[in-house]
Amino acid sequence: MASYDIIIKNGMVFDGKENKPAKIDLGIKRGEIKVIRDLSNEKADEVIDASGKYVCPGFIDLTNHSDTHWTLFAHPHQESLVKQGVTTIIGGTCGSSLSPLINQNSLKSISKWTDISSININWQTLEEFFSELKKHKLGLNFGTLIGLNTLQYGVLSGASRNLSDDDIKEMKYLIESSMKEGAFGLSANLGSVQKEIFNDNVLESLLNSIAKKNGISKHHLEDEGSGILPSISHLISLARKTKSRLHISHFKVLGRSAWPFFEDALKIMRNAIKEKVALTGDFFPYERTGSNLFSLLPSWLRKMNEEEVMRILQIRGTQRRQDIENYLKSLTLHYDKIIIASSVFRMGAVGKTILEISKKTEVSPEEVIISLLAENNLNVSIFSEVINPGHILEIAKENYMAIASDGVGYDASSPAIPHPRSFGSFPRAFRLFVKENNILDWQTAIYKMTGLPARILGITDRGTIEKGKKADIIVFSPEEISDYSTYENSFRFSEGIEYVIINGEIVLINSGLTGKFAGQIIRKS
Repeated sequence: MASYDIIIKNGMVFDGKENKPAKIDLGIKRGEIKVIRDLSNEKADEVIDASGKYVCPGFIDLTNHSDTHWTLFAHPHQESLVKQGVTTIIGGTCGSSLSPLINQNSLKSISKWTDISSININWQTLEEFFSELKKHKLGLNFGTLIGLNTLQYGVLSGASRNLSDDDIKEMKYLIESSMKEGAFGLSANLGSVQKEIFNDNVLESLLNSIAKKNGISKHHLEDEGSGILPSISHLISLARKTKSRLHISHFKVLGRSAWPFFEDALKIMRNAIKEKVALTGDFFPYERTGSNLFSLLPSWLRKMNEEEVMRILQIRGTQRRQDIENYLKSLTLHYDKIIIASSVFRMGAVGKTILEISKKTEVSPEEVIISLLAENNLNVSIFSEVINPGHILEIAKENYMAIASDGVGYDASSPAIPHPRSFGSFPRAFRLFVKENNILDWQTAIYKMTGLPARILGITDRGTIEKGKKADIIVFSPEEISDYSTYENSFRFSEGIEYVIINGEIVLINSGLTGKFAGQIIRKS
């Protein structure tokens, strides 16, 4: 009888803790790493010869949207992520989650990405959501945060009014009960909630609940453009007052007019860390964002409910509509660099720039934006080239910054054009930071994808290669690992990842899926 289920031998093993690699063998049994030593005389059901290859923990994608884009269900293999070496994804990011769902209004926070009329929901609490998820096939591990915007829509039933004391109590109860059931904390996008509703007193009260459970407060910055400095400072102030752990999702500075603030933004974060604020962040290695066209609208409009926004966009000739056009003009956007990635109606717009559509329809670019949003019930995705490539290299050097995709897992093609980050973020990071620009060594880059995100989230049973840890492990070729997905041809998988093992099951071998669904639900302990 074999001693182990799997032996990985002759590989250079990176432990996910920034230590230099060692040539050592791994023995895996019942989903765990049992031994780390010379196993040349031992037997296993499956022996992987990793000669000339690197062995490391599976990548943990801190900022992922497979849940709110529904591909967690519709594309269960999550092939575009697994072929990058991702073994765990964290959903419920940027303020939107699939639980807790108090009522039908709770789902409105995901309506910009998913047709909520076509999906069946039979859960409310996080525990019920996890129970449903266990009935489905999981291609990789899944954990979640609780979305503040989801709470707002549910507790307020879609209404626009200030929170009562009872509302705040209900939100705190939902947060605390969800964390008992395994949520890692709270996520928020303060740029899409009204400050009058979520003032500092309310936010401090909610963050105190997170801190009490040692959870994380994970934020899509309120303003990633010219207002980025006060946005960061505000969150740091809240974290300092509540002693909560603060994480900034997909950190970047958007637009040439805001780029001069980049160095100051880094200084503010570094100083906060020196002052013992528990601050971390993540970023993706691409110059173009993948976001919703809705995000270009003025903040006063984005903070209204969907019905109010649609009314304003659909009625021509009003002062408010003119105010929107004037605001868009003031942004001095490069319309030749903003590509429509998805549009339910007017499908001919997909793959075209706003400038191309403007010329073809003979209306202003601002009118194109407003019309597309109005026609598609605000559900229009875009790629926009607004990130300084030099900034990406500088962010990668920051030791508190993890690498994440901010993407979505796919198995097959879709009518939309996915952002290449959904197919190539992690291999691209190796190519850019290790192989081409030599700003990170292999062990540091791997740490930013494994041990660091595990530490940020408080995951203790995976993320590093140690005896007793869960066997989420990848084997890859350092020479061949690279991304191939482009904005013109998104559905091109990364190459160089030769084996992916999730919970002790081989799900990818010689770069091809085995058909096994080995993913598990990951809960905060």
